[in-house]
Amino acid sequence: MASAQVGHIAPLLPVAEWLQGDAVYFAQLRGQVVLVEVFQVNCPGCFLYSLPQAIDLHKRYAEQGLVVLGVATAFEDFDKNTRQNLQALLESGQVIGETLKALGEHGQLLNGAWQYRIPFPVAMDRLVKVEQPVSESSVDDYIRQNLPALAVQSAEYRQQIRQQVFRYLQQREYRAETFDCFALQGTPSHLLIDRQGVLRFSRFGFFPELESQIRELLAEPLSA
Repeated sequence: MASAQVGHIAPLLPVAEWLQGDAVYFAQLRGQVVLVEVFQVNCPGCFLYSLPQAIDLHKRYAEQGLVVLGVATAFEDFDKNTRQNLQALLESGQVIGETLKALGEHGQLLNGAWQYRIPFPVAMDRLVKVEQPVSESSVDDYIRQNLPALAVQSAEYRQQIRQQVFRYLQQREYRAETFDCFALQGTPSHLLIDRQGVLRFSRFGFFPELESQIRELLAEPLSA
């Protein structure tokens, strides 16, 4: 599986299936700016902030050349972040778990369902059952990809983090391929791809300059 790198052509999204809309490939979208919103069904922040923002951006910039795609992943809470719960969300706005609780507390439910509907294509990440025991090399790989600044910390602190990573990897029942391909750190995550198909941004969490970056990419000419 190819690994994505900012500044290089974005690899294919290794998703299991598209539950809403037709299958989409980046090569088909050359000439357009692509925003991929990666979320989990059981992720309150995704529904309170990032998905409403993505829906708004889709509505305002689609005619100018922006394509928004959604990918539902799972790196935890595997009993909740499922294909079945994603399908229920797309069909009726049904939400579950911590998402349901948070949306209720923020007054964002309408007749018990999420007040928004996702208007763009949405896929389910491909989950692969983890069979092998966690090794020291897998801990090293995870730290290298996700915690590069750890190398400058004290030996005692590094050992504490290694133990936490080891426990985290032990608890993972599945490996999410899109999540791993783009070396994501959590959800929500935002992937922004320019008109040439180059991955320009991969950002986890709050991304206040997202709209301004989209506007800049839309203004860039398509080279021959």
